[in-house]
Amino acid sequence: MEEDEEQSGLCVIKGNCDEDSFRLHMVTWNVATADPPDDVTSLLQLNSPKAPDLYVIGLQEVYSGPLRFVSDIAFDDAWSYLFMSVLAPRKYIKVSSIRMQGLLLLFFSKLVHVPFIRDIQTTYTRTGIFGYWGNKGGVSIRLSFYGHTVCFLNCHLAAHMNYATERVDEFESILDAQTFECKKAPAIVDHRLVFWFGDLNFRIQDHGMHFVRTCINNQTFNLLWSKDQLIMMKQKEQMLQEFEEGPLDFQPTYKFDLNSDTYDSRLYRTRFGFNGKKRKPAWTDRILWRLRPKVQLQGKQEESKAELDTKQIKQLEEDVEYPLKVRQDLYTSSMEYGISDHKPVIGMFTLEMRKMYDTPLVRLQPEGDWSADIDAMVVYSPLQPFPSSTWDWIGLYKVGFSNVSDYITYTWVKDNEVAFIEEDIQVYVGKEEIPVKGGECLLCYYSNALKCIIGISEPFKIHASKVAIEEGRQPERINGLDRTVAEDDFWK
Repeated sequence: MEEDEEQSGLCVIKGNCDEDSFRLHMVTWNVATADPPDDVTSLLQLNSPKAPDLYVIGLQEVYSGPLRFVSDIAFDDAWSYLFMSVLAPRKYIKVSSIRMQGLLLLFFSKLVHVPFIRDIQTTYTRTGIFGYWGNKGGVSIRLSFYGHTVCFLNCHLAAHMNYATERVDEFESILDAQTFECKKAPAIVDHRLVFWFGDLNFRIQDHGMHFVRTCINNQTFNLLWSKDQLIMMKQKEQMLQEFEEGPLDFQPTYKFDLNSDTYDSRLYRTRFGFNGKKRKPAWTDRILWRLRPKVQLQGKQEESKAELDTKQIKQLEEDVEYPLKVRQDLYTSSMEYGISDHKPVIGMFTLEMRKMYDTPLVRLQPEGDWSADIDAMVVYSPLQPFPSSTWDWIGLYKVGFSNVSDYITYTWVKDNEVAFIEEDIQVYVGKEEIPVKGGECLLCYYSNALKCIIGISEPFKIHASKVAIEEGRQPERINGLDRTVAEDDFWK
C-alpha cells in the first residue's frame, strides 16, 4: 500500500529546514563468483571524514551454485553478511535488499533517516535465455526518501563486443517490465530520481588492443571515449540521453588477471586448438543517473498549464515546491581488489532536496525501568495518519543492530494493546522476552502496510536481572535472546 507522500511537519533533524544535503555512496562490482575480501575499508571509504548518509551496493555474479543458493535463501549470503557486520557498528542498517541468482542489490541507511524511508518495494526481471534465466537481467529497489521517489536499478546485461544493440534492448525491456504498486511512480521512469548501474557490458569498439592499452598507460582515457559503446548508443537512443554519467577518468575495469592489476594476459584455446585473442579492456561497469525531465510549458504559462493533465500538473508543482538536485562528487574504480576479473566502481553523490516531511509517523518510548525481572511497557503515539494493521509490530533491538530482522524480540501492536491514555497507546513486553544481561537497546515500530520502520525510540538501558544474579543463573542464548538457566544446567 502506498503512503501519503504529501505529509509535512516540524523539523526533527536540526539544520536548514528549506533544503538539506545527503551523501550517497554507490558501489557496483562484478565479483565473478568470488568470496568476499577480508577488508572493504577502501571500497566503502570508511576512513572518509564525511560519512555517507546512504550506501547502495550492487553486485553481479555472486556465487549461486545450488547448495550455496539454497543456504543463502535461508540465511544472509556472505556478501550481505560482510557489509552488515562492517556497517552496523557505524549505525547503518540494511533497509532493503533483493537477489536474483548472481545479482544482488543492498540498500543501507544511517539510522536517523530510517523512519523517513518509506513505501519500499523490490522487483526483478530476467533477460537470460529468452527471459527464463536470471544470470542476466535487473533487480531494483524503489522507495521514497523524505517524500522524494527514488529507484535503484542494478543490471547485468548481455556480454561480448557485437551485442551493444541487444544490451540497449535488454535495458529498455527491463524498464518496461518493472512496475510497482505506487500511484505516484508505477514505473521506473516515473520516479523523481533513478540510478542505473551494474555490469552493463558495453565495450570499446574499433580501436585495436595496442592503442587501447597505450591510452591506458598514458592515462589519456579521453581518447577512448568516442568509441565507448554506451557513449555511442546515447547519441542514437532518446531514453539513454536522459541518463547522465560522470567522465570516465579512471582505468577500464575489465578484464584483469586475478589478484593483479594486469589486463588479460591469458591465452585462450579455440575450437581448432589455436590461441584466441585476449579480451580488450573496457568500461563495462558503470553508474548513471536520471532526474525526471521537468514538464515544459509552451507559450504563456497559465494557458499552457491548462493543457496539462493532472499528473503533469502535480509533477510541475512538485518540481517548484520541492526541488531536487544531484551532484556527483566522485566517480572512480578501486584498483586494490583482485579477487575478480572486474575492478569495483565507486560513485559518490550529493543529493540536495527540500524534504516533503520530517516528522516520523510514530513516536515511541519505553515506560519506566526495564529488566528481565518484570513485564515492561512500551508507549507509542501516531503523529501522522498512516495505514495501521493488526500485523504491525514493535521490535526490541540492541544498539548497533544490522537489519529489520535483527530484533531481540517483538510484540504485536494490536494483540497486546492494553490501554489508551489520551493519544498514547500502551503495549507490554513479557519479562521472559527481555535479555537477562541487559544492555543498550532501542524500540522500532514496523508498519506491515508500508513495509518499513516508521518510528524509532531513543536508546535506553535495560538493567541486568537481579533475580538471575541472586539465584546464580547464567544467560543462555536461544534464538538470539539471552534467556536464563540454572547454573548447574548451564555447563551440561
